[in-house]
Amino acid sequence: MLNGFALFHLNLAFSSIEEEQRATVVRDCYGPLLELAEKHGPIGIEATAYTLQAIAKCDKAWLARLKDLIGRGRVEFIGSGYAQAIGPLLPADMVAANLRLGNAAYHEMLGLTPRIGLINEQAWSGGLVGQYLDAGYSALLVDWDNVANFHPGWTPDMRYAPQRALGSDGRDIPILWTNTVAFQKLQRLAHDDIPLEDYLGFVSGQCGEGHRTLCLYASDAEIFGFRPGRYRTEESNQGGTEWTRLHAAFEALNALPGVRLVSPSDALEQAAVTAPIRLETAAYPIPVKKQRKYNVTRWAVSGRDDIAINAACQRIYQALKRTNAPDDDWRELCRLWASDFRTHITQARWEGYCRDLSAMEARLGTRPAAALPAPAGETVTDRHIEIETPSLRVRLDRRRGLAIQRAGFAPDFTPLIGGIPHGHFDDIALQADWYTGDCVFEAPGEPKVTDLDWATTHIARAPDGSVTVHGAIATPLGPILKVMTFHADIPRIDFDLEFQWQAWGRGALRLGHITLRGEAFDEQSLAFTTTNGGAAERFALAGQTVEHGAPVSFLVSAACALGMTEGWLELADARRKVRIEVDRAVAPLVGLINHRSTGGKLFCQLLLSALELDDTRKPSPYGDGPRRFRFSVMG
Repeated sequence: MLNGFALFHLNLAFSSIEEEQRATVVRDCYGPLLELAEKHGPIGIEATAYTLQAIAKCDKAWLARLKDLIGRGRVEFIGSGYAQAIGPLLPADMVAANLRLGNAAYHEMLGLTPRIGLINEQAWSGGLVGQYLDAGYSALLVDWDNVANFHPGWTPDMRYAPQRALGSDGRDIPILWTNTVAFQKLQRLAHDDIPLEDYLGFVSGQCGEGHRTLCLYASDAEIFGFRPGRYRTEESNQGGTEWTRLHAAFEALNALPGVRLVSPSDALEQAAVTAPIRLETAAYPIPVKKQRKYNVTRWAVSGRDDIAINAACQRIYQALKRTNAPDDDWRELCRLWASDFRTHITQARWEGYCRDLSAMEARLGTRPAAALPAPAGETVTDRHIEIETPSLRVRLDRRRGLAIQRAGFAPDFTPLIGGIPHGHFDDIALQADWYTGDCVFEAPGEPKVTDLDWATTHIARAPDGSVTVHGAIATPLGPILKVMTFHADIPRIDFDLEFQWQAWGRGALRLGHITLRGEAFDEQSLAFTTTNGGAAERFALAGQTVEHGAPVSFLVSAACALGMTEGWLELADARRKVRIEVDRAVAPLVGLINHRSTGGKLFCQLLLSALELDDTRKPSPYGDGPRRFRFSVMG
């Protein structure tokens, strides 16, 4: 028996829907959806609380009808929070606030607290398990295809059975798999791309011995009966005929031998007792839905100006944390941190968003970091600069933009990070010079722009023994200013960068390139630890090849990233540790790990990404002036 269930995702904040189109979407998409549930339920319907509130402004009767269908068992409501914000990119307290405010609104509007949750954009991290459990959720929906791709040891039959997912805090939660191919098959049927017979043949082909569970649909409701006009390849809008085909499909499924349509909760009840499994891996720490072009960089460091608007949201978040802010402010921040403002947002909505974000910043008194101070101290003309403080031993290369050749930290001053010379590795892919502390910008079809050139340099020594180095590097796009502070009382190096570039186009900008000195670390115990929206997550690296920053295609510059949502990441083995901290209020950089072992030698590097290229990138700055980035490295 195949237990099939369907889930329709509602989102009136969808990036390509103008606000004046919302009533049309409610009429042409959400109304027919309730008719589908009335005739062929139970089906799942998921929406943020913000979307429910927006629907009520267009049609209060719709919300009343939804509530009635829930009461009669024709609809099971699935929760997701107040706004569609990406959990693995938010501070843990922000994730908790989004879930708390969502539940409060669900209770007010529908008189319920959802049992099952759909993680926003299906962007999963182990740290989210505890967040949803604490918010009262007892199960989650997760994409099978991308997760399973990084677990070659999993059996194919696992896709047809609910599992238990292990969280980073040691707790676990039941999960139902969603299925990319299955939901796209139903979309193709509705759009008259495949006949009903082919669709039913696909579903019948998923049957097997014993009980199986299959998610027939887990995607947008707005694509049936409405077209935002975003894609040139978009199917023509066939209006109500698409919903007619969906009715025919559900009617035929109900009559299909060996298939039973159930609610998501009923599908969950078919779960056998299984040992918890970990979904995320070192190579793929934040799985998301659909094709590989979808990854968290599209909401973190791409879009129109994701890095700047995310920094503004972080500053607002920190301001709200410092005060006893009312829930209205937290709700507004949830809305401003939502994913749809970070992808294919229309020009009119982008301009309105920037006004709203600026207004909240002005009201709370949050502002971007000021410009870097002017250089001070003596001028340096030597190529190499030796820095010694009670806590640090560092060598800089002025010919390479003040890149760190080696850095040792108290108490033993063993060099832990630095450069790796050309030819160190036998692997041709690694036979280049590797640096620490440099910046690289790559744009399609253009030469790389880096700061690996002579730096006009000044050095100043403070009475407490700390040292500040100020460098200016000319590039074809404009100057890069770099201030490095070497502390005396703690083993810490601060980087403060200012890019005085006039234009930020389409490309990838990566900073820091913190490269481990492989001989200082034990490969077998090496791991990285960070936070992605919840409790800290640790990923062992032994035997792993990890390339988060590898391009997916000519259009997509990175495969994955780490949210670093509390502003830190640690690379550590059983003896030694390097900690990297990011000032998220200046720029919430995301982390890219590059790790492999070749010829008995270890290569491990953390890149901090400020910009990536994908289909959402459409340069349109939130604010004018130079861009500032701040991060630190500690031993």
